[in-house]
Amino acid sequence: MSCRWGTELWDQFDNLEKHTHWGIEFVERYTKFVKERSEIEISYAKQIRNLSKKYQPKKNSREEDEYKYTSCRAFLMTLNELNDYAGQHEVIAENLTTHIICELTRYIQELKAERKSHFHDGRRAQQHIENSWKQLESSKRRFERDCKEADRAQQYFDKIDADINVTKADVEKARQQAQLKHQVAEDSKNEYLTYLQKFNKEQNEHYYSLIPHIFQKIQEMEEKRIEKVGESMKTYAEVNRKVLPIVSKCLDGMTNAAASIEPTMVVESFKSGFEPPGDVEVEDYSLSMRRTVSESSYLNSRGEGKPSRSNSRGKLWPFKRNKLMSLLASPRQPPPPPPTSPSPGAVPNGPQSPQQPKEPLSHRLNEFMTSKHKMQCLRSLTRGVMAPAIGSGPEDCSHLPPEQRRKKLQAKINDINKELQKEVDQRDALTKMKDVYVKNPHMGDPDSVDPRLEEIGQDIDKLELDSRKYEAWLLEVETRLAEKSDPHRRQSGLYDSNATTPVNNNCAPVNRESPDGSYTEDHSTEHHLKSRSTDFDDDFDDEDPLPTIGTCKSLYPFEGQNEGTISMAEGELLYVIEEDKGDGWTRVRRNEDEEGYVPTSYIKVFFDTNAKGAMTYI
Repeated sequence: MSCRWGTELWDQFDNLEKHTHWGIEFVERYTKFVKERSEIEISYAKQIRNLSKKYQPKKNSREEDEYKYTSCRAFLMTLNELNDYAGQHEVIAENLTTHIICELTRYIQELKAERKSHFHDGRRAQQHIENSWKQLESSKRRFERDCKEADRAQQYFDKIDADINVTKADVEKARQQAQLKHQVAEDSKNEYLTYLQKFNKEQNEHYYSLIPHIFQKIQEMEEKRIEKVGESMKTYAEVNRKVLPIVSKCLDGMTNAAASIEPTMVVESFKSGFEPPGDVEVEDYSLSMRRTVSESSYLNSRGEGKPSRSNSRGKLWPFKRNKLMSLLASPRQPPPPPPTSPSPGAVPNGPQSPQQPKEPLSHRLNEFMTSKHKMQCLRSLTRGVMAPAIGSGPEDCSHLPPEQRRKKLQAKINDINKELQKEVDQRDALTKMKDVYVKNPHMGDPDSVDPRLEEIGQDIDKLELDSRKYEAWLLEVETRLAEKSDPHRRQSGLYDSNATTPVNNNCAPVNRESPDGSYTEDHSTEHHLKSRSTDFDDDFDDEDPLPTIGTCKSLYPFEGQNEGTISMAEGELLYVIEEDKGDGWTRVRRNEDEEGYVPTSYIKVFFDTNAKGAMTYI
């Protein structure tokens, strides 16, 4: 049921004035509430952002290494989602300010002005009706007074007229006075009636037309205020509801981050790819007690007690005596990297690692004879393997364990591919720009783009070359890991016994290292060395040359400047007498007196699988 303030509240002008004033104060109070809520949202979002920033990993710190674990990455994702969550609270504050605070502030000013105008009209109408009422009351009192005076004048006339002692002139005077008073009373009556009619008309217009119209406007103003407050409250709820889907996505992101945690990441982080060590062989020190003085003498070992040539083949040492002594005193260095230039002849042998300080020969021989449990192969001594410095390593990551090397190479390939894609996109954009310049010369000079295109082309070529290089290294390490994981292939060996397979090692090979950083060879070789340790003097003087196990062709020239190496020219054919065991060097022979080591990456090897002893040399 609709109610009209003009008819129902015609006499409640003062109460309506108080009520509308309270309504404006209520809107102001609600606006203040929303403003404080907005300030709370801004402060909360700021604190959330500061919290997220506080726990973000610092650059170039140890915390960056921790984020290879899924739990740390999940925590980082949670921090990022929390940052987005704080952004939604900032959106709430912004929308509250824009759609409620600003709107209500402007509306309050308009509401105050409208209310002032309506009540000003109402007071003016009220004042007019009050003035009309006062005029009516004044004419009424004057009419009443004149009537009383006329009655008194009439009574006086009647009294004088009845008195016989009063002269006729006095009677006439009293009669005229009474008539005058009656005339004045009649005029006052007419005036009163006129004011009364006027007041009734104005009063009727006031209460049935003017006041209802004014009150109707006030009613509409108040209803609009109430509706405005309701819309603001609805907007207040919608502002909060609007961010709920994004807040829900943030929470879903946190849940997904928690679900992505895998406890197996520790294996992926520290897996080296090496195999566990085998059983430790028995070291029989009683063998030295069984040897007689004649058997251990140098002359007898060179005379009748010397084993036959066929028996000495099974215990060949990788160096002759003079070469072994020189290498023990001056260890070799890692092989130089292969040339990347199209003209290998113009490329130097590459930078050499710093040489290790020389140690007394007696100390090296004593370590060689007594520390077999620490040195699992002779190669780590004779070839002078040097561990890479801490915090540095070769470009092919060969200083890392196989599994870690594979992950490192894959990460570098991914980075190179990203950079390559950026360069390709930039080249395509410049190409399109050049086409536009060609079609529209007024827009620019096409030749101005060529230098940048040439520079980008060079960068792309370099990135593609690096990508192929790292992919080759990755393929090599994955092949080696696959061979280690396949027992059948490990037992059968690297090469097929039914065919001669060419091997082209153009990349630095993977160092076969044990977990402590030393190289590891076959246990059979280690056992072979241990069983022959008491015959060291005999083997040391063995001058029999090693048999060839294949041939090789040099791909690049190499200057053998270090002890134990041999020079070679590009395209030269040499004999292979010892294959590469993982340190990047292959032992070759030019003639009976010239043999030494050359970088494996500088040659193309063709193994002869039918050669005797091809797979027995360390």
